[in-house]
Amino acid sequence: MTCSMTISEWVYMIAVGFNAAASVRVSNELGARHPKSASFAVIIVTLSSFFIAVILAVVVLILRHVISYAFTSGTAVEEAVSELAPFLAVAIVLNGIQPVLSGVAVGCGWQAFVAYVNVGCYYVVGIPLGALLGFKFNLGAKGIWSGMITGTMIQTIILIWVTFRTNWDKEVEKSRDRLDKWADNKDEEPLLSSS
Repeated sequence: MTCSMTISEWVYMIAVGFNAAASVRVSNELGARHPKSASFAVIIVTLSSFFIAVILAVVVLILRHVISYAFTSGTAVEEAVSELAPFLAVAIVLNGIQPVLSGVAVGCGWQAFVAYVNVGCYYVVGIPLGALLGFKFNLGAKGIWSGMITGTMIQTIILIWVTFRTNWDKEVEKSRDRLDKWADNKDEEPLLSSS
């Protein structure tokens, strides 16, 4: 399990880079009043991260019987990793999309929405389902991971649905309103005194 989680976290770091890039690019395009560029950036960054994740998931599936030997020489670990490789592959693909769309949401100023989706998907669905499958139905690591994958899948579906139904022209106007509001508050007394 530790071997699989280590690989998952390595691959997740790629998506985190795309997350930051998407957040910055989308917010810059919205602030510059370029809704088509923002929309295009979302599609490109999501597809780029998705294709990288799919390639890495396929590599994990192909190497599932030998990948554990990078971490240990035990045959018991090799068997466990090869059994969990399909779960790892699914997690890699989902974690290639979900962080990118979270970055898009942050770039649009939807932080509160993403926080509610995270809490709902992981703490209301993923963890309870994982505990139920892992401990009540005695599926062990497969059950726990199935619950978390389900939470991530629901979150990914919600973020895809919301992102690709977005009216980018309205998002530009919202971002301009936020910038104007910030500019109006800038003339007020600073929060920290210079003395």
